Amino acid sequence: MGKGRILATCVCAALGVSASTAAVADSFTVQTALDDTRLYFTAPLRWDREDWLYFAGTLAVVGAAHSLDTRVRTHFATGSNAILNGADKNSVRDALPAVALIAGTWAYAGFIRDSDGYRETWSLLEAGVFSTVTGEVLTYAAGRERPDATTSANRWRDGGDSFPSVHASAAFAIGMVFAESGNDEYRWLRRLVGYGVAGATSYIRVRDNVHWLSDTVAGAAIGIATARFVLNRQRTEDQGSLQFQPARDGWQLSYSIRTR
Repeated sequence: MGKGRILATCVCAALGVSASTAAVADSFTVQTALDDTRLYFTAPLRWDREDWLYFAGTLAVVGAAHSLDTRVRTHFATGSNAILNGADKNSVRDALPAVALIAGTWAYAGFIRDSDGYRETWSLLEAGVFSTVTGEVLTYAAGRERPDATTSANRWRDGGDSFPSVHASAAFAIGMVFAESGNDEYRWLRRLVGYGVAGATSYIRVRDNVHWLSDTVAGAAIGIATARFVLNRQRTEDQGSLQFQPARDGWQLSYSIRTR
């Protein structure tokens, strides 16, 4: 795991503890986290026709990007970027913007004492963790060498950690959830910041010759799919929840709905 991913994981974990501590009485429970994790990693078992079409389209786009990998590398691999040393010296720097979205949301929620802000922080954290874990697993399976370690775009299963770009996965997951969460009052600004962070992170990873173009395209696809899952879960929770729990003289059935 790169330094940037270690930093992102540590900061997200710390923020998660803070956010969940503040919001536990309101919405967050360990069971919620376990349910979300189970539903996320078993989601392909419940995909419908639209989901499979999205997956097929993603494979096609990644394949098209792969055909351009060498050409894009040639464009950016100049000067010090052309050295084949496998050194990703800006990994931490490139992870910070996405982490800053989580930290900023959490800090602002604490400043104005807003429970919705804490819930949003949890959604951002969840998106970041899910996309990072997915990216890491696929990276290990692919074993693709980075463009700063080889000039061949087809060095797969060689122990590399290039495909997909975990930075892009996390940036798109966190950026999209940030862009589409909350009310519509500042939607244009949220989208500008959220998608701006996602796009800029992916571009910088290619520009610095630490990822192939197809790495970032695949990473973006994972991030977008993860964000869609988290946003759908968020909206489901906002609509209401049915609870069945033991009471002193029997069982209690209750339905709660959040209002803004």
